[in-house]
Amino acid sequence: MNPKRVGVLVSGRGSNLQALLDACVGEFPARVVRVISNIPGVYALERAAAAGVPTTVISHRGKERAAYDAELRAVLEADGVDIVCLAGFMRVVGAGFLGGWPVLNVHPALLPAFPGMHGVRQAIEYGVVQAGATVHLVDAGVDTGPILAQGSVAVKADDTEESLAARILPLEHKLLVQALRQVAEGRVVVRGGRAVVELGVGERRWWG
Repeated sequence: MNPKRVGVLVSGRGSNLQALLDACVGEFPARVVRVISNIPGVYALERAAAAGVPTTVISHRGKERAAYDAELRAVLEADGVDIVCLAGFMRVVGAGFLGGWPVLNVHPALLPAFPGMHGVRQAIEYGVVQAGATVHLVDAGVDTGPILAQGSVAVKADDTEESLAARILPLEHKLLVQALRQVAEGRVVVRGGRAVVELGVGERRWWG
């Protein structure tokens, strides 16, 4: 089976992108074929270029969401992308972007707790003893889609937002690669709004 073609959307340093680039070699069932950033000059673009992956910058400034989503979609469709990963992409994609392919997002919190921009900060402010990361399928809400993978770390008494985020980040890398493998192998179905990883293949996937 040919590897699935993956487009990755980024906005910053690209450490989750790097995890995908490192994983998508050999017998891994996916390959990154395009990286798109909404911000020029970010380090994620350098990571992609170093790996020989084509990059595109599409600024969101001054554009309505539907128009911006259409621009993103046009580039990814031209590359024959099968799966989209949001890897530190600091924009919300609309319903018009989602149809026809699975879109994965990695979020630094144990969803459904602490959705949105500041999951790590909220975890500390609420005094939780466990924080973590979630990879989920994107739907029309904000961090509300079916969960594919989660992992946790203990919150230390002296943690800051920065120190806790640094301990969560390797977990994000691991979970995103794990979830991409499951989706690329066709082992993810959604039943009743919940993602289920199948041992076999052949069922209709949620995005079909």
